[in-house]
Amino acid sequence: MDDYALVLNAGSSSLKFCVFQRPDGERWRLEARGQIEGIGTSPRLSVKDADLQRLADEKLDASVRNGRDAIDVLAGWLRGKYGGSRVLGVGHRVVHGGPTFAGPTILNEEVMAQLNELVPLAPLHQPYNLAAIEAVSERLPGVPQVACFDTSFHRGHERVAELVPLPKDVCKSGVERYGFHFVRVHSVGPARSRPGDRDRKGYRCPSW
Repeated sequence: MDDYALVLNAGSSSLKFCVFQRPDGERWRLEARGQIEGIGTSPRLSVKDADLQRLADEKLDASVRNGRDAIDVLAGWLRGKYGGSRVLGVGHRVVHGGPTFAGPTILNEEVMAQLNELVPLAPLHQPYNLAAIEAVSERLPGVPQVACFDTSFHRGHERVAELVPLPKDVCKSGVERYGFHFVRVHSVGPARSRPGDRDRKGYRCPSW
């Protein structure tokens, strides 16, 4: 039985995903990546393997209207492709970790309650991230889930960098300067060498 892990990036109109496989005695490797786009309008499933060879490209029924429907479609495709395999864990991109969560966090009821409290700080993204987590919990209740937060990269700065010029009572409600896109920065960071060096195409590597 092969072991697999899923990574999900759930949005308002799309569900992006990666499937990682760990063959016996080997390291994790990318098996497939894809997305369900056009949720609620013209949903479509597209998947490619690690070599960018197409595994699926199909128009979905218009009944795929929300993230939970998209999770159902993905679950069906995974069963057809990897039936009998074992999912060891599911990772999620979550936009807002607030002042509390500064790194990958195992999800449970207490953590989910805290993340729900952050919805007013990211109302266009956070609800869809959390809905995907809940949908996976219903289908795979015994499988651990982990959240990685867009705000993580910017935690731990000096307090002055986080303050915004607003009354203290407003700031106490959680309003402060948050940075985003940590997941993207972290994914490209290891690919660079030293700040100022150039990559194979001649582009200068940034420093941050």
